[in-house]
Amino acid sequence: MFQLSKNEWENLKSQIATSRWGGRRTLHYVFTEYGVLMLSSVLNSKRAIAVNIEIMRVYTKMRELILSHKDMLMELEEIKKYVLARPTNRYCL
Repeated sequence: MFQLSKNEWENLKSQIATSRWGGRRTLHYVFTEYGVLMLSSVLNSKRAIAVNIEIMRVYTKMRELILSHKDMLMELEEIKKYVLARPTNRYCL
């Protein structure tokens, strides 16, 4: 578990459109993926286990999404290199 920096919190707040005037006055604490795993090994209620399973599913989906975007970015870079390596045609923009 670690505490978000002011910059991280501002970035997160702008992404989830939270109110600027209300809510917490201190920076949030967050868990890493491994922190959630460790927490789930300590907590033993049915609800805690269910919540931690859902959190782990979210982490897995986020990782898959990031990796799929990485593949697309690499493909775009290859296309860009190919296009830039072609001889220029003054009739094309």
